[in-house]
Amino acid sequence: MKSPEHATLGAIASLLLVFTLPVSVPLEAAVLFAYGVLLSVFVDLDHFVVARYHAGDWSHLRRCVTDPVFAFTEQEQVFEGVDTRTLEVHRLLSHLLVGGALVAALALFAPVYALFTAGVLYVHVVADLLRDGEIA
Repeated sequence: MKSPEHATLGAIASLLLVFTLPVSVPLEAAVLFAYGVLLSVFVDLDHFVVARYHAGDWSHLRRCVTDPVFAFTEQEQVFEGVDTRTLEVHRLLSHLLVGGALVAALALFAPVYALFTAGVLYVHVVADLLRDGEIA
């Protein structure tokens, strides 16, 4: 799924979660909303670690860092040369590992934020699965 699509879904999920969870201050709700949108997009940075593992170098990350327009406009070509099916499975596993660790760490200090994070990441992973399965 492309970054703008994840941002849209992240915004919807964040808005629903902000109104559902016990968030008491409007500023806190606004910060959580922004965090949710950013999280729903930037959790995909783990794809570069997975691509590094499969390609043996950081060429995919270097290309995107040196040409950010390419990174956002040609997302189908960002991981060119890496087996797509393997990348799909490993990136979802990576999302679950990173997300699980983040949620567990937040649960120790701020359970509401952990629930919020879990909700946003759940929507992200389900969206990826729906797209990978050519359902949506």
